[in-house]
Amino acid sequence: MEYCKPPSLTKTSKEEIKEYFLRTYKVYEELFELLVSDEVFYERPEPLRHPLIFYFGHTAVFFSNKLRLAKLLETPIDPELESICAVGVDEMSWDDLNSEHYDWPSVEKVRRYRKEVENRVVELIEKLPLELPITWQSPWWPILMGIEHERIHLETSSVLIRQLDPGLVRPHPKWGPIAPIGAAAPANELLEVSGAQVQLGLGSWSEIHGFYGWDNEFGQEVIEVEDFLASKYLVSNAQFLEFVEAGGYEREEYWEEEGKEWLRYAKPRHPVFWIEEDGEYRLRLIDRVIDLPLAWPVEVNYHEAKAFCNYLGAKEGLAITLPSEAQWYRLYAQSEVQDANIELRHYFSPCAVDRFRHGEFYDVMGNVWQWTRTPIYPFAGFSPHPLYDDFSLPTFDDRHNIIKGGSFISTGNEALPWSRYAFRRHFFQHAGFRYVVGQSERRKSQSYESDEAISQYCDFHYGQAPFDLPNFPATLAKRAASYCTNFQKALDIGCSVGRASFELAPFFEEVIGLDFSARFIMVADRLQREGVFGYRTPTEGELGQIRTIEMECFDFTPFAHRCRFFQADACNLKPLYKDFDLVLALNLIDRLYDPASFLRTIGDRMRPDGILMIASPYSWSEEYTPKEWWLGGLEKDGKESFEGLREILERDFELIDRFDQPFAIKESRRKYQHTLSDVSVWKKR
Repeated sequence: MEYCKPPSLTKTSKEEIKEYFLRTYKVYEELFELLVSDEVFYERPEPLRHPLIFYFGHTAVFFSNKLRLAKLLETPIDPELESICAVGVDEMSWDDLNSEHYDWPSVEKVRRYRKEVENRVVELIEKLPLELPITWQSPWWPILMGIEHERIHLETSSVLIRQLDPGLVRPHPKWGPIAPIGAAAPANELLEVSGAQVQLGLGSWSEIHGFYGWDNEFGQEVIEVEDFLASKYLVSNAQFLEFVEAGGYEREEYWEEEGKEWLRYAKPRHPVFWIEEDGEYRLRLIDRVIDLPLAWPVEVNYHEAKAFCNYLGAKEGLAITLPSEAQWYRLYAQSEVQDANIELRHYFSPCAVDRFRHGEFYDVMGNVWQWTRTPIYPFAGFSPHPLYDDFSLPTFDDRHNIIKGGSFISTGNEALPWSRYAFRRHFFQHAGFRYVVGQSERRKSQSYESDEAISQYCDFHYGQAPFDLPNFPATLAKRAASYCTNFQKALDIGCSVGRASFELAPFFEEVIGLDFSARFIMVADRLQREGVFGYRTPTEGELGQIRTIEMECFDFTPFAHRCRFFQADACNLKPLYKDFDLVLALNLIDRLYDPASFLRTIGDRMRPDGILMIASPYSWSEEYTPKEWWLGGLEKDGKESFEGLREILERDFELIDRFDQPFAIKESRRKYQHTLSDVSVWKKR
């Protein structure tokens, strides 16, 4: 399989970036040529994910949406498709999975769309001036972001295809040979790894770096790792077969509590890629089924890997577990990684665990990903990239564990040793594991949120309102409910960190909270699940105070379960968001890229006699809204924003109330933004 390396951020050229983009785009499309027909695009091989047609369109939609956010594309290419295929469900617990909510596009439509996106990106690459080095702020960063995002989905889509019924795929000449079956599996053994201080993270995102990196790779952390033992090989199918034959899937004592829940739900008897036929096991690859190669690494989820460690530990009388992220780095530092089964260099499959030697160990990089016991967390100095703040933040929930080392199909950023990817513990990748003995290490954990915007809005929503002002979201949510006569379903659009949504919950049977920012949704989701959230609020200079939101202190707590939080674009909502009795839009419209579009369409999502409350200080800025799309405030016509708003809404709504609502947002102990929001209340005709 032809493959090209990622471009250097300090030495690259336009031609190199264009080649990297076109090759990435083509290879991803070629992956779907393994499907026997277009009908297979609508299969859902994994019930917790969308059908394949979503992923076929998603990577192209990602380019369009991110380039528009970066102001490199002016308008959507296909608004409907870019809504349906914008946000997946792979990692976000708040995303929707009901297939009845989606009218999936035809395969041919997606192919045409992908071609149009390809042309737009190539045109942009050819006309955009290239200044080196490429940094986070560079207009070239979102282009590289789109390319690396597509390379991630090359791997994750291959996992989904691997879970299809084998009759729905076929080998394809564009995809290269699988590895030799190999001889018997080698006996595994434990080898010493010396402890040392491990420095994790690439440092500040503002510094110059060699290759593209995702936001969670930046920042820094120092961990003291003590000496430990690690298995020489990845756990092979043969070694894991002992666990299966010993009744490992039936014996709950080997499984952690979360693993037991998955065990009861999925009812597995063996790894997901194994197929049992007449008492023998076969292995499902991406494009074919073969006899189980005992010398290849087993591929399992985290729960299975951890249960095996518990089984082997009990058998051997040792404290066997999975390595931590820091221990994997010590193993990598002690090894000699030159060649590996990675980047599609060798095979379109895993290979024998004793094929690629890296010093004393094997497969430190490549073959299959390696589960660690470390839930992903942000390094000190972490900052989400503003164009893709939902890449990492939703995974900082202690439910996503880090995988290291890459697999046979990992390319681009995935194939770099410092890459950081994490998945829900019940999800499958081309992932296996090795095990360790000895887990002592010291790290300083961050127990509060220091992101300035999140902290500011946490304080605004849940802190004590200053100057005897009423709490803004709580006051308006309750007042909005007072206008309603029906209380089935409410929408809080631009919900931020969720206070208004929770305040609506005692009144409505169902409350949907939507926000464009995953950073804010993360807070609301965590408050609902865990009931507590800590943040740091500034006092003066570098000083600050740690504060904690405790849900049990609020009246709405018994009703919080009625809320559901989703990431969404207010100007391009999915069709499933409809039939609302109340829509609340607080301080939203002057932060939309197309406020008129939102106002023209929101009535279509409401029931007759539904109430719409809009609050806005009309603080227009070209940072958010092109000047020609402001509702008012332009010198050329002298029209105020409310008049522009009224002109749009009065076709479907009747104005029933209007008033000013003051609020203050704290910047530091002695500095506040004091603002008046114009609140208008409308009734759907």
